[in-house]
Amino acid sequence: MSTNKAVMLTGTGKRYDIVAAFAQHTRVIACDPNPLAPAQYAATVRTAVPLIKDPDYVPALQRLCEEHDVGAIVPLTDLDIDVLAHARADGRLRQALVPDAHIAERTYDKYACHELLGEHGLPSPPTVLPGSAEPESFPVMVKPIHGSGARNIFVAHDAREAAFFVDYIDEPVMLQRLMDGPEFSIDCLSDRDGRCLNAIPRTMLESRGGESIKGTIIDDAELIDLGRRTVEAFGVRGPATVQAFRDKDIGLGITDVNTRFGGAFPAPVYAARPGQSYPELIAQMANGERPEPHVGDFGAGTTFTRYFWQLELDADLQPTGRDIVSPPGPPAPR
Repeated sequence: MSTNKAVMLTGTGKRYDIVAAFAQHTRVIACDPNPLAPAQYAATVRTAVPLIKDPDYVPALQRLCEEHDVGAIVPLTDLDIDVLAHARADGRLRQALVPDAHIAERTYDKYACHELLGEHGLPSPPTVLPGSAEPESFPVMVKPIHGSGARNIFVAHDAREAAFFVDYIDEPVMLQRLMDGPEFSIDCLSDRDGRCLNAIPRTMLESRGGESIKGTIIDDAELIDLGRRTVEAFGVRGPATVQAFRDKDIGLGITDVNTRFGGAFPAPVYAARPGQSYPELIAQMANGERPEPHVGDFGAGTTFTRYFWQLELDADLQPTGRDIVSPPGPPAPR
């Protein structure tokens, strides 16, 4: 068995970029309930695991950890962060780089996250629950409390429109001030003790389905400090994405805290100094090392633009190695 411990990535889905980046630096165990999840094919070991709600989900991960000497578990989706947090707390999956269970629960609930931010003196836009109070002003965003991927989010310009959308959306919602200013994401990484190792802001030039597909890495001291303060206040372990707007009237306001990698995962990899990319730092933590914080030390000014590609599998679901362009793979950028 290798002395270097593996990293397990759960809910890999289509995040081939994340799995491939980790696979450059360590052994990667990629887990997904769907054997056709494309990201698994970039891993050292790919495996289909039970659905998250299945009682055997955590035991299956435990077996894989034992078999492959896993030193860190990183979820790539919101869906199992809470499950992993509870399994970490009860000692079954101590390798999981997730926050404490109560933080996992409150960050998954967007209104509870709004309250949590306020408890720590962190800025969040004025937000109310329907029926509990009237918004301070309009327009507002009508947002599902447990939403993801920008699903069922609507702008209401007055109380009549707000009432319509509250009734239209078939799940609990909240009303949050529509922030009038640019949107940013801050890609953060913390160690097992909750120390922020780095916080790298980027612009949100274009998003689709709540996932950033174009952005520019920026050196903004206010955003860097906001990301660091947020993840350290929450005791985050591993990656987190802090989303914020800079409103022309009220300044910065955090609209979401996701305790996982964001859609624009390439940004902190491109921006990191040599040896300090987030996959490298997580591989070090998997091996029991304790990287030193270097908050604000990164390269700014580069822009990423993301696109899609695919794999061909044979009748046994094994990669054929063929591609739709020759030589294999997309042409080099020019």
